[in-house]
Amino acid sequence: MQIPTRACVVAVIVLSVIGCTPGRKEPRAHGVLQRQEYVQGLMGVQVRLVMYTTDESTAKTAAKAAFARVAELEGLLSDYQRDSELMQLCDKAGGGPVRVSPELFEVLAYGQRVSEASDGAFDVTVGPLVQLWRRSRKTMTLPDPGDLAAAREKVGFRHMKLDRKNQTVELTKAGMRLDLGGIGKGYAGDEAIRVLKEHGVTSALFEAGGDIVVSDAPPASPDHPAGWVIETEDGKKITLANAAVSTSGHTAQFVEIYGVPYSHVVDPHTGVGLTNQFAATVIARRGITSDALSTAATVLGPERAKPLLRGFGARGVVRKITGETSSRHTSTTSQVNP
Repeated sequence: MQIPTRACVVAVIVLSVIGCTPGRKEPRAHGVLQRQEYVQGLMGVQVRLVMYTTDESTAKTAAKAAFARVAELEGLLSDYQRDSELMQLCDKAGGGPVRVSPELFEVLAYGQRVSEASDGAFDVTVGPLVQLWRRSRKTMTLPDPGDLAAAREKVGFRHMKLDRKNQTVELTKAGMRLDLGGIGKGYAGDEAIRVLKEHGVTSALFEAGGDIVVSDAPPASPDHPAGWVIETEDGKKITLANAAVSTSGHTAQFVEIYGVPYSHVVDPHTGVGLTNQFAATVIARRGITSDALSTAATVLGPERAKPLLRGFGARGVVRKITGETSSRHTSTTSQVNP
């Protein structure tokens, strides 16, 4: 599932572990929780799992199952794979209700909830506009005004009708295209953590692009608090357990056209890549929540994002990216207690 092209672009998050070389296992000690790390390319990014188990066999089995679940979701939610369930649904736009899988329905329903709460700042129907701006980044030219107007006619979360009883989705306008880049990886993180727990791994971290989901804290040490300590490039540190954090914003991908930097972030209302240069970091209980809200917060800006985050029991910060920071990736370090 290649979904780095979200309605609001994800800033790349790079994980490193204090006291450990990435990918290296710590010395074994029978009956003691030991750190294990696995990486696999999925969803257009490197998906990383860090976990603490008492034996390597348990870790390998759990990681394999978690990666398999993420791959399964990629086949359902991708807008790059032409045979994905999402694309099959889009191909039937304008043709009436379509019954979909429980996973796809859950993601679309949650996306619809965030769309309504954010007055459309987050909108999974933004696909036609995202396609135009993908092309613009390649050609270094602005979208044709006529093409932009035609794409905007196909965008709007109110054109997507959900029937929970029958588990159907109706895209009421022909040519509609959905893009789950602003919510899919967060949901995949929730599911990966759930699968790890089913395999007995209760202390784990999932990371994909700008989204991190964690379960119980790793083993504590005198030097570090009990929790997964996430440090952002601007020096902020947060300690998390059984929570999620997502970073979205202007920093990861943008194109400069006629001297104006246009973000990969597309405002569903205007159809234009944002020039506000905001970056948002959001903390919530679930990855699906932090992912979608960080997308919306980047479009809304600091003040308008505050009530939205409060409404979902989330917290976060939206900041202006200025100077050299606008041209480099935001990085985050996961500091894992040794």
